[in-house]
Amino acid sequence: MFLHRKQLHDRAQNPLICMYRLNNIKMPLKAGDKQIAKKIAEVCDVEQNLITNVHIAKKSVDARNKSHVHFVYSIDFNCSQQLCNIENLEQVELPKLPEFKIKNTGIRPIVVGSGPAGMFAGIALSLAGLRPIILERGKDVDSRQKDVETFWKLGQLNPESNVQFGEGGAGTFSDGKLMSGIKKDRFTYMVMKELYDAGAPAEILFSAKPHIGTDNLRTVVRNIRRKITDLGGEYRFNSKLKNLIVKNDVLQAISVEGPQGEYDLPADRLFLAVGHSARDTFEMLLRCGVFMEQKAFSVGARIEHLQKDLNVSQYGKEADNPLLPAADYKLAVHLPNGRSVYTFCMCPGGQVVAAASETGRLVTNGMSEFARNKKNANSALLVGVDANDFGSKEPLAGMYFQRKLEERAFVLGGKNYHAPAQLVGDFLQNKESSKAKNITPSYQPKVNWCNLSSLYPEDIADSLRCGITQMANKLKVFADKSAVLTGVETRSSSPVRILRDSSMQSNIKGIFPCGEGAGYAGGITSAATDGLKAVYSLSEEA
Repeated sequence: MFLHRKQLHDRAQNPLICMYRLNNIKMPLKAGDKQIAKKIAEVCDVEQNLITNVHIAKKSVDARNKSHVHFVYSIDFNCSQQLCNIENLEQVELPKLPEFKIKNTGIRPIVVGSGPAGMFAGIALSLAGLRPIILERGKDVDSRQKDVETFWKLGQLNPESNVQFGEGGAGTFSDGKLMSGIKKDRFTYMVMKELYDAGAPAEILFSAKPHIGTDNLRTVVRNIRRKITDLGGEYRFNSKLKNLIVKNDVLQAISVEGPQGEYDLPADRLFLAVGHSARDTFEMLLRCGVFMEQKAFSVGARIEHLQKDLNVSQYGKEADNPLLPAADYKLAVHLPNGRSVYTFCMCPGGQVVAAASETGRLVTNGMSEFARNKKNANSALLVGVDANDFGSKEPLAGMYFQRKLEERAFVLGGKNYHAPAQLVGDFLQNKESSKAKNITPSYQPKVNWCNLSSLYPEDIADSLRCGITQMANKLKVFADKSAVLTGVETRSSSPVRILRDSSMQSNIKGIFPCGEGAGYAGGITSAATDGLKAVYSLSEEA
């Protein structure tokens, strides 16, 4: 049997043990542990009994040749015989976890937000023995789940407890992707280890496209909270940051609106992990003199296909093989008009979800459970936008641009949180849709068939049409006339960047902006590592 990851980590910290990694090992879909271990011995030209502590470091699907779909592995192992001059072999050592040795000033540090950046800032501060206070404007994950389900079924929105606000942040109701463009350094390694220890599936430690699934994320979020509170940290739910108290550009205290009313907390280290949808908080920070600037982001819609059609398109004759994951895709095109169109947050076997956080405004997102076994697949189909679209260089202009699109979507959907939707075939011809064909929209509570072109500025609508057509050259099924577009997608990333210096502090000393909402991350992994790094900036090692 392959080695358990915790055992591997403990072993990797022992410098007397040499670990090897063999890359680019191609194996049939049905290959098991014994066949993989045998392959390693053959490649290394040693007896199989000399190979020990075998562990999958990475596993991906190679489906470029539809007649020969197979897995590609990177395998970690120990060998009692020294190995050298073997192609694709390297010596490896798992990263050493960062240590958080931070001075206790006598004032408990405060974390605002309990999304990935906030949770991991909370873990780091708790490991340092500083007993952080974590303020979350929404509810705990279980209460939040009930509010979200009520919204999806009945269209009754709670502006403080929804897909955007509440324990775990927006990522809790997503596919739970852990992709990151950053190198697998010790901070990323710590994120993966903490998520795994909190109940995430073991696959996140080696899958080339790791995901947790929204069903598992709720358990993970709950267990991370328990770890933080067991270490002396404190969560305060339904508690919103209302104001900053600053003297000579140094943070002195904050005002909090909680269940018992408004109160002040002394603060000398405030970690702002507010998420990309805390619009009222952005306005407050700007009023208080926190430096920020507008940031480019993307807008568009969710596009839905039948998962079985994608499987056939990507896997060919192996489409029904239960050993293969639900097929996905990642597409991008650059258009003659200078815009880029791309897919984002692709959710195999998932659903489109109502993700509004403000009354009278409608926004969509995508979500998958770990099994990814629902009938439809969906992805965001996005066009990049910037100051030229916002019409102003004012820091919050992008945020107000988002709001206008969401207000139009709310009206176009019927003013009841039904989402405006259109068939891809009709959208390409710029004509209104009246009903679904062979793909049933997964959005709840309902969709309202219309012409989505009226939702967007003309140039953006034209770009989406051109993008679909060009993407079909790479993935034929993408322009399926019966595929469904559901609008509007606006929360691809934060519309602002809260400026910070080399010490990770804003112009107001004592404030540490971090994560996706502050404009420094683009997903669960990068937001979590940014939260860790913000805390680490105070460490003796930094």
